[in-house]
Amino acid sequence: MTELNLYNTLTKKVEIFKPNEDGKVQMYTCGPTVYHFAHIGNLRSYIMEDVLEKYLMYAGYNVKRVMNITDVGHLTSDADSGEDKMLKGAKREHKTVMEIAAFYREAFFSDCSKLNIKTPGVVEPATNCIPGFIHMIEELIKKDYAYLAGGNVYFDTSKLKEYYVLSNQNEEELKVGVRDDVEEDTNKRNKTDFVLWFTKSKFDEQELKWDSPWGMGYPGWHIECSCISIKHLGEYLDIHCGGVDNIFPHHTNEIAQSEAYLGHKWCNYWFHVQHLNDQTGKMSKSKGEFLTVSLLEEKGYNPMVYRMFCLQSHYRKPLLFSFDVLDNVKIAYEKLVNRIAALGSDGVPASQDGIDKFKKQFNEAMGNDLNTSQALTVLYDVLKSGLDDASKRFLIEDFDKVLSLRLLDGNASMEQEVDSELEEMADRLIAERNEARKNKDFAKADAIREELAQKGIEIKDTREGTIWKLVK
Repeated sequence: MTELNLYNTLTKKVEIFKPNEDGKVQMYTCGPTVYHFAHIGNLRSYIMEDVLEKYLMYAGYNVKRVMNITDVGHLTSDADSGEDKMLKGAKREHKTVMEIAAFYREAFFSDCSKLNIKTPGVVEPATNCIPGFIHMIEELIKKDYAYLAGGNVYFDTSKLKEYYVLSNQNEEELKVGVRDDVEEDTNKRNKTDFVLWFTKSKFDEQELKWDSPWGMGYPGWHIECSCISIKHLGEYLDIHCGGVDNIFPHHTNEIAQSEAYLGHKWCNYWFHVQHLNDQTGKMSKSKGEFLTVSLLEEKGYNPMVYRMFCLQSHYRKPLLFSFDVLDNVKIAYEKLVNRIAALGSDGVPASQDGIDKFKKQFNEAMGNDLNTSQALTVLYDVLKSGLDDASKRFLIEDFDKVLSLRLLDGNASMEQEVDSELEEMADRLIAERNEARKNKDFAKADAIREELAQKGIEIKDTREGTIWKLVK
């Protein structure tokens, strides 16, 4: 295996990555809350997690990646107060919560396809796993890590010696996501305690509720990731991914409840991606109009331009977005793709030594905490080198297994004429996907979307039906 040195939020240093089982990586990604479109700041994290997974595969690992879909109980403050995001979306669009969840789940994976982000091997909605949540909470109560108060079940953080192990902060430095204008939850024994299960809350109109040993209610946000990860990846997790805003309280609470439940260390490596900022600060949906992939397309940007924009910076550095910068990246991307398209396509690579040299440089860049900026430099060095065209094309195709910039498509605008055979295939797969969605087989529907994306076909669901276009 190629050596990967990766920054670990848990230890606050770059470490040589060593999975629990040689050659095999168990990887978990915090998925979206499907109440609105993903903004491009959200998608920066998914792009970099995609790069991580693809580089691990490139380096020779067998990767199993799991992602949750939060379709219930996520509060806007990411703590135990605020407004329920799913309920907010349902009110805004006069739909049921599940209609909102289905629509925005599809929209999220559509954006991922546009950005050439691989769909994780397992995608699990939180609403699929209610019995598992209840079982885990029952075990935490038995072990005296959880308590019932005011009708809700809380995790007792005072039972832990190192609650702040991930965030490296202390109780005096944090207000646990609670604003001054939000009434504190008086049911808690400690201000850092968090809800595992709600039966009494300010959301009396909560649409989704389930029976439990504590009454009709719904799960707190944090429990879903622990349960879904353990269900699909077992008791020992190699890498857990997310944005830096997940470190506290979400990932901190995941560690607390998972290790209390399991009785041992749960995850060895924590991978966090920094914020995308604009001139006013961190991008968020709360600002009103926000930037989406579709909006970038409407303004004439190939989604690969945004992916390249992200790869030009290191994932642990805040990234400042502006359209002026994106315009420069667009010019660079189009020149790059056109330059590659001009390479001769015939012949066999003639310089194995040259190939080995540049592959070594690429691995050194990516193995150095995913230095994608340096990896792009290596790619440009290949184009400037004296290698024959066949060797250059071989290397570019090889590197693009990780960078996933669609560099060999030969057309930066990604528009092509559609032949009848391709049209027939697209229509057939879309019909199969529509039938799967009708039968609520969302895993099959997602797999078909991914298959279409791999063939360069982008789909969009509208009131009139599913439409598609060729983008590859």
